[in-house]
Amino acid sequence: MTQLIDFSKFSSVRVGGVHEVAVLESVEDALKPEFASRVMIGGANNLLVSPNPPPMMMLGGAFDYINLSGDVLSIGAATKSGKIYNFAKKHNIGGFEFLQNIPGTLGGLVKMNAGLCGVSISDDLLAVRLGRGWVERERISFGYRRSGIEEPILGAEFKISRGFDAELAADFAAKRANQPKGASFGSCFKNPPNDAAGRLIEAAGLKGHAIGGAKFSEQHANFIINFGGASFEDVIALINLAQSRVFEEFGIELETEVVVL
Repeated sequence: MTQLIDFSKFSSVRVGGVHEVAVLESVEDALKPEFASRVMIGGANNLLVSPNPPPMMMLGGAFDYINLSGDVLSIGAATKSGKIYNFAKKHNIGGFEFLQNIPGTLGGLVKMNAGLCGVSISDDLLAVRLGRGWVERERISFGYRRSGIEEPILGAEFKISRGFDAELAADFAAKRANQPKGASFGSCFKNPPNDAAGRLIEAAGLKGHAIGGAKFSEQHANFIINFGGASFEDVIALINLAQSRVFEEFGIELETEVVVL
């Protein structure tokens, strides 16, 4: 089946038009040839959709689940981070404290190897379910904010540790409380080694800089905020400006966390 998605309402940055998106309702769907060339959009939390994007697809409700069996936690890729966090807290499971108030679904979290303060989603990962089957964590090249996975992620299994750390969860939440409010991707750029993208963008004089309806936040320069009707072109212009200005001044190439379609 297909669904019309208005990305100005669906994506976290609230930018984009209305596009037809195929919905996968089973693992068998993921293997169908007609879906092979489509791009998985997940929850569209770090996604910038152009006026003419490639064919897209998303996971249906069959991939929204959490199952606990012994010391293995199985999670569907369409499961939202908040649901995972609440399940871990309820069942006294450690390792997921950093998910509090992080937007997104499991597929996107694994794809981007999401994390905070040295903790990453891949830390306790056992295997990832792709269309071709289960792939062990050791066979996946996880790194800082990357997984190297270029196939649709359907689910994952984690080895659990008992003991939800409420103090750690509160510490993570406090760190995130200082992040800018408003429609955004979260962090726009990855932090370069031994530096911070926000510091570089601010040092380049772009903190608070606006183009059209988008701007680099005055609170944290690594956040692009849609403060009113921002277009794809507005956001792309800001991204390109930051990359060129930071490279000119510091010789550092900023790499986006944002995925541009």
